[in-house]
Amino acid sequence: MRVLFITSNRLGDAVLSTGILAHLVETLPDARFTIACGPIPAPLFAAVPRLDEIIELRKGPRLAHWRRLLGQTMGHWWHMVVDLRGSATAWVLPTMRRRIFTAADRRSSTGHRVEQLAAMMRVTPPPAPYLWLSPEAEQAAEELLGSDTRPLLAVGPTANWMAKTWPAECFTELARRLSADGAPLAGARILVAGAPNERLGAEPVLDAFAEAGAVDLIGTATLPVLAACLARATLYVGNDSGLMHLAAAVGAPTLGLFGPSRDEHYRPWGAHCGFVRSEESYDTLLTSPHFHPDPTESLMTGLSVEVAELAARNMLECLP
Repeated sequence: MRVLFITSNRLGDAVLSTGILAHLVETLPDARFTIACGPIPAPLFAAVPRLDEIIELRKGPRLAHWRRLLGQTMGHWWHMVVDLRGSATAWVLPTMRRRIFTAADRRSSTGHRVEQLAAMMRVTPPPAPYLWLSPEAEQAAEELLGSDTRPLLAVGPTANWMAKTWPAECFTELARRLSADGAPLAGARILVAGAPNERLGAEPVLDAFAEAGAVDLIGTATLPVLAACLARATLYVGNDSGLMHLAAAVGAPTLGLFGPSRDEHYRPWGAHCGFVRSEESYDTLLTSPHFHPDPTESLMTGLSVEVAELAARNMLECLP
């Protein structure tokens, strides 16, 4: 029994789709899985049970990536094809069952993306995102973090769009408050996470805690190892980004920070997750002159450190 699972080239959307994949792994115990996704999230699927193959969809001219995928998959009979990108590929492959998340589904659906995908699969309740961590990733995380027994406060001060990025000085101040004497995470070690091309934005936070032994994970580890490190965090606080969803999917208590993006669709999803947003609504920020593909300023300045701190403290108080 073969299942083809086609998911996103974006980290966050790919992670949000893993709950559906986990549901299939659990409910189809005889199935073997082929996963097609973008090259960035691809390593996160390496430890999926009963994995046959990961097909990286590297974009090419004239839809070359879809033609390559069709060439690699047309020769098989599939028990199920799940296509979360709404491509034509899923319509032509030989299969018993198709589940396709179309562009029309995206436009018409309400609720969180996890709920939208679950509705497409006709699954209730919506399965939470879930990542499988290999023993190698777990061991590498243990070696990176060592035997330090202090609380671990992980922060993700970057995003793929500057408008969604809370100022670095706000992250620094929040981390200082949460790790101060008498605070919920007193004496915490600070972990700073980001992509290799995001070092410029994340480094000020890292530098602020360098003398206290901050953990530098700004593009210094593979995604599976980073995920295993985040799974050990006492709390993760970050912008609306793929790393926020990564932290939630590995079970870290996760606080997402929102401004010019829709928390109703993309807030972190999990048992110990929460979010806080700027004073301005998404619709208000949508009218800002800085709401465009290449902004030079953050649209997150309407979120105060005090509001984020209160949300973090409330989350920590509710943890078992």
